[in-house]
Formats: sequence, C-alpha cells, structure tokens
Amino acid sequence: MEARGTRKVRIGRVVSDKMDKTIVVAVETKVTHPLYMKQVRKTTKFKAHDENNEAHIGDTVKIMETRPLSKDKRWRLVNIVEAAK
Repeated sequence: MEARGTRKVRIGRVVSDKMDKTIVVAVETKVTHPLYMKQVRKTTKFKAHDENNEAHIGDTVKIMETRPLSKDKRWRLVNIVEAAK
C-alpha cells in the first residue's frame, strides 16, 4: 500500500463562519512583482471544514489539505492557533 504524500498546511485568519460546519479562511502571501521587484500582499480565500463549529471570525487557524468534501471545500481545520480578542 502506498504511503500518502505530505499535505499542504496553511495558516490564515477566519473571515466568515456563517455556514454550518464551514469556515472561510483568508491566507496572505507575499509575492515579488516581476518588473518592479516590490513585495505585494496576495490574499487567497479557502473554504475549510470545521466539524464542531469551533472557529469564529478573527481567529488565526491552521488548515490542512484533504479530499474534496464539496464543490468548493478541499481543506479542513487542524487547530486554532490564536483566538480572536
């Protein structure tokens, strides 16, 4: 049996928790502009599975890649790194 490959892990901020068992996580990366060589912030939103509805808006969370759970969900909540104040 084949061992599964390493799964991608991202840390981001929860921007929406209105759906049942789903959160939207905004992950920020810095990319260098090819011509101007300036660091530009790029934000990507991921829908992640939150089985117990434990994450809330403003929390910093760690998400991990998983099998497709729905049309848009391919990530799941691993843990809450820092709760919102």
